Amino acid sequence: MSSKLVASLKYYGISPWELEVLYGLLNGMFSVEEHPIPQQYEDYTTMLDIAFPLSFNEAFFKWFGNARWDKTKGLLKELKRRRGNGRTLQIFIRFAGNPNINFIVDLQENAWFNTTIDKIDFVLELLPFQLDPRKIPQNISDVIYEFDETIGKWNVHTSDSNDTTYVFSKNEWKLT
Repeated sequence: MSSKLVASLKYYGISPWELEVLYGLLNGMFSVEEHPIPQQYEDYTTMLDIAFPLSFNEAFFKWFGNARWDKTKGLLKELKRRRGNGRTLQIFIRFAGNPNINFIVDLQENAWFNTTIDKIDFVLELLPFQLDPRKIPQNISDVIYEFDETIGKWNVHTSDSNDTTYVFSKNEWKLT
């Protein structure tokens, strides 16, 4: 019997129904560890942190499947719709790899929130440029993406290397 990779769900403010649907989507591909946590962010009534044990790349999406990914995105958008506009929902979507790729979704407006979720897979096209080994600082462990509403796309927010943080600006990495 082969063991499945382990995906992690940390959350608060998620209904049992929402959790069951998400668990069902992930459990088909992974073993799922659930970690209910106390409310950490006063501004947000709901927080969801999904950690995939695989790299963020085309192979992941091919393996995970378009239909399953679309259902996952649909559920995330439904979470926001049910909570309304405002700072009600914060989602972290994490992919293991070298470096780890992390997305933070916390937009207040439903329409922007939905656009953000829909465009996560578009970041695949940017990775070769933003994470070019000739340009990226040494020993980067995590890269954090945030959505920029002014230009309507995902941007690298920061990256971490040991005790050093870098910002990606004007097509280059800068020490903060």
